[in-house]
Amino acid sequence: MFVSDFRKEFYEVVQSQRVLLFVASDVDALCACKILQALFQCDHVQYTLVPVSGWQELETAFLEHKEQFRYFILINCGANVDLLDILQPDEDAIFFVCDTHRPVNVVNVYNDAQIKLLIKQDDDLEVPAYDDIFRDEEDEEHSGSESDNGSEPSEKRTRLEEEIVAQTMKRRQRREWEARRRDILFDYEQYEYHGTSSAMVMFDLAWMMSKDLNDMLWWAIVGLTDQWVQDKITQMKYVTDVGILQRHVSRHNHRNEDEENALSVDCTRISFEYDLRLALYQHWSLHDSLCNTCYTAARFKLWSVHGQKRLQEFLADVGLPLKQVKQKFQSMDISLKENLREMIEESANKFGMKDMRVQTFSIHFGFKHKFLASDVVFATMSLMESPEKDGSGTDNFIQALDSLSRSNLDKLYHGLELAKKQLRATQQTIASCLCTNLVISQGPFLYCSLMEGTPDIVLFSKPASLSLLSRHLLKSFVFSTKNRRCKLLPLVMAAPLSVEQGTVTVMGIPPETDSSDRKNFFGRAFEKAAEGTNSRTLHNHFDLSVIELKAEDRSKFLDALVSLLS
Repeated sequence: MFVSDFRKEFYEVVQSQRVLLFVASDVDALCACKILQALFQCDHVQYTLVPVSGWQELETAFLEHKEQFRYFILINCGANVDLLDILQPDEDAIFFVCDTHRPVNVVNVYNDAQIKLLIKQDDDLEVPAYDDIFRDEEDEEHSGSESDNGSEPSEKRTRLEEEIVAQTMKRRQRREWEARRRDILFDYEQYEYHGTSSAMVMFDLAWMMSKDLNDMLWWAIVGLTDQWVQDKITQMKYVTDVGILQRHVSRHNHRNEDEENALSVDCTRISFEYDLRLALYQHWSLHDSLCNTCYTAARFKLWSVHGQKRLQEFLADVGLPLKQVKQKFQSMDISLKENLREMIEESANKFGMKDMRVQTFSIHFGFKHKFLASDVVFATMSLMESPEKDGSGTDNFIQALDSLSRSNLDKLYHGLELAKKQLRATQQTIASCLCTNLVISQGPFLYCSLMEGTPDIVLFSKPASLSLLSRHLLKSFVFSTKNRRCKLLPLVMAAPLSVEQGTVTVMGIPPETDSSDRKNFFGRAFEKAAEGTNSRTLHNHFDLSVIELKAEDRSKFLDALVSLLS
């Protein structure tokens, strides 16, 4: 059921208990976890933190710990499936689920005893009515067998006929109800999408309890920015939520303008920015950032010689010498940096890039350290999915979690270096896919398969990195193709996962034209295609549109998907 009062029905309940915290491996979940950890620290709440990257890990961890805990908190996992069916918990176990995945499973919505959903009601959830989905089993046997010794045989016959007609009517009504239920559930569960950031939900809780700090606000900002960077929410939703956070930023950071009460130099300051849509540009060179940001690389078509020329023309139009552009941003002439944003925006408009600047936030730690929210998202994501051999999934999770703390800036800078490597590899892979025509039309969707042995293939074995590559590839393909029909198609991406086990990761990306609603229909389509062909698949990811598939079953799975979507 939906929790209406987070403070009373959630926080005050777990405050006196020892709780188990399951956290999914994404940046928004990490930020929500940091906020909750800070609150638990304030109130001395005992908790155990377990990172989980998929359903199998969640089930294993739950079985391991279920005897020791009664209260379980799930962040960014658990809302979009029947949780009790998967975990089979004891009857006294209670789950608090804070998850952005939509649609929320109807069994979770209407289970009042064990499932408590920490989900904002103002999200457009459109949950079907209880009576449309659940029906109390009635005892349809009527007292026809009661002894009616005094009745005439003709009366008995008439009563029997009436009962038969009534039962036939009931059966028909039941069949009609079940058919209607199937249609309602299909419409409700057909598309997968994302709701309000979990970090923002947790920050709201802290604010309600007057325990919100500047650090918590920053984590909420990073959680929202992660959703925007990953294309999980619409531009309208992003701008609305930025507006909400902007009010909190003004409230927490207003002392900067007041000279009498000015903060000391080394304090944390958050400010609203209308900044350039260039990845990591303040920690890189402007040239590298322009070449490795999807927005600019796709529009300039930098994989072609003509695209490289257009980039040179663009820089000439801005009035930036190559010598300046190719050195570190921090080392550029101050005179050039003063009006840089306005100059780049003006030239970008001439080159058809109308959205070169975007609403975002930055954080200052003293004079020296300044980060944009998107910088932190890229750094944290790269730390979490780092392919370095010595790091296990849990080690990477802890590194990424630590990098969000102000006291671990060295880890954040290490994350930024990994992010640069990741972005470079992404653009190089996109260029090779487009130049060798690896993106092919299968009819109802585009398909691209990365070959074993592709450079940097290990970087794309994890879901967030592969998702970033897939969405950037689709954007670039839309700008490169002249085929109008192909511009409207979704993309199915396959990448090698394990050579020993012969498995590939398959991911579905909605069409670029659907950026208005960001809804993904591949989750249900993958399930049906796998069922219909008995393909050996593993639906282990919290995002239903990502599956693991045996490489030998790939062709029959794709054939089934083509016929299903045609």
